[in-house]
Amino acid sequence: MYLFLQPTPVILLKEGTDTSQGVPQLISNINACQVIAEAVRTTLGPRGMDKLIVDGRGKATISNDGATILKLLDVVHPAAKTLVDIARSQDAEVLIKSSYFSSSREQRELLVKCAATAMNSKLIAGQKEFFSEMVVEAVMMLDELLPLKMIGIKKVQGGALEESHLVAGVAFKKTFSYAGFEMQPKRYDQPKIALLNVELELKAEKDNAEVRVKSVEDYQAIVDAEWNILYDKLEKIYKSGAKVVLSKLPIGDVATQYFADRDLFCAGRVQEEDLKRTMMACGGSIQTSVGSMTDDVLGRCELFEEVQVGGERYNFFKGCPRSQTCTIILRGGAEQFMEETERSLHDAIMIVRRAIKNDSIVAGGGAIEMELSKYLRDYSRTIPGKQQLLIGAYAKALEIIPRQLCDNAGFDATNILNKLRAKHAQGGMWYGVDVNNEDIADNYLACVWEPSIVRINALTAASEAACLILSVDETIKNPRSSVDGPPGGGRGRGRGRPHAH
Repeated sequence: MYLFLQPTPVILLKEGTDTSQGVPQLISNINACQVIAEAVRTTLGPRGMDKLIVDGRGKATISNDGATILKLLDVVHPAAKTLVDIARSQDAEVLIKSSYFSSSREQRELLVKCAATAMNSKLIAGQKEFFSEMVVEAVMMLDELLPLKMIGIKKVQGGALEESHLVAGVAFKKTFSYAGFEMQPKRYDQPKIALLNVELELKAEKDNAEVRVKSVEDYQAIVDAEWNILYDKLEKIYKSGAKVVLSKLPIGDVATQYFADRDLFCAGRVQEEDLKRTMMACGGSIQTSVGSMTDDVLGRCELFEEVQVGGERYNFFKGCPRSQTCTIILRGGAEQFMEETERSLHDAIMIVRRAIKNDSIVAGGGAIEMELSKYLRDYSRTIPGKQQLLIGAYAKALEIIPRQLCDNAGFDATNILNKLRAKHAQGGMWYGVDVNNEDIADNYLACVWEPSIVRINALTAASEAACLILSVDETIKNPRSSVDGPPGGGRGRGRGRPHAH
């Protein structure tokens, strides 16, 4: 018998596990991120192009918003997914200390110009003056915390973009209503508002329970009890003094007629988002029963009315006392166009809110990137070590923004960038690409502005993404686990063990 060592691998990873490592893995990650960058780079600037994205259900989305495009892309590469997640963070809320602007004319003009800059590259660029004023007015209606959810955006198909308007208060589409609704008043001054999560309609007995009775009188007693329960609820609501009754659950035909006979307005099946926004704006609280309809649980507003908007009926609550709120009613044609308009307004609203919270601004159009590039290139020459190369590469990377703006506009990028480098070397800090005249211009004087915090966050996120991608040298993909099947073999390597033959 001979005894010898045979090298047998130690099982570390499950059968089917895919691993890749080393320089090829690093290059693969970089290439994946470049593909992501290529997908959105042509959307940059006023001359940027839109993307048509069709999901698995056939729904088409037209957009040039980077965050929207990346959200709709079904990215499977792990490193590219990481880049997508970091890019999405740019579209999220920026938590910074508020330095709430006063409503002076100069500051309002600054906000309008920031909003207009945000819309330069959007489908609604031709109406940017109209919408930038609307966006600033909407944000200025909010309180010092500037809560985004207090700005509602409702889309009504039909009409022109210029027919869009701002409502100082809450507005939502009229819900489904039963017979008797047309007899209800459609306007109230200083009404009390009941906010309910209560069903106010009769249910068919067969849907609820099985009841065995011995006589017609017993059956009639059960029916009468159900009606009495409903009428008791309605009477409590009526006696509370409320003139407008909103409920998340259905309000049936009996209740609708009851309220109409007593000059009350009611709406059932109100969306939870609209009900909560009404509560936050008008006060009161959402009740799950009508047992304690006291005065403090009712909301209030200066004016309630139902008006026709296009082909739809809308309920408006104006003069809300508890919290400042507003609603933008968007008009337009195709559904995809209106959705892109809504996304454009969301971007502009976020820009204005950030400008209010941090009133420092910089010039756009590649101006700030060229100035940072010049500063870093000069600074790199004072560094003797290899870091000089890294800082120089970062400086060169910043020039991609103005270069891409030129490429998207069909300009000679080399010529424009040479002009910009020369101008910034001479002290022209705010000179960037002039898309309208195929030249360079002082974009600060041209009112191409954006909040400094936006650029800071973009540079920080981009730097973090680059460091993260470059720090990964191995990817391990685990196989799909099988619950029923037996555990498979493994793979790996390690010390041998003795075998006897």
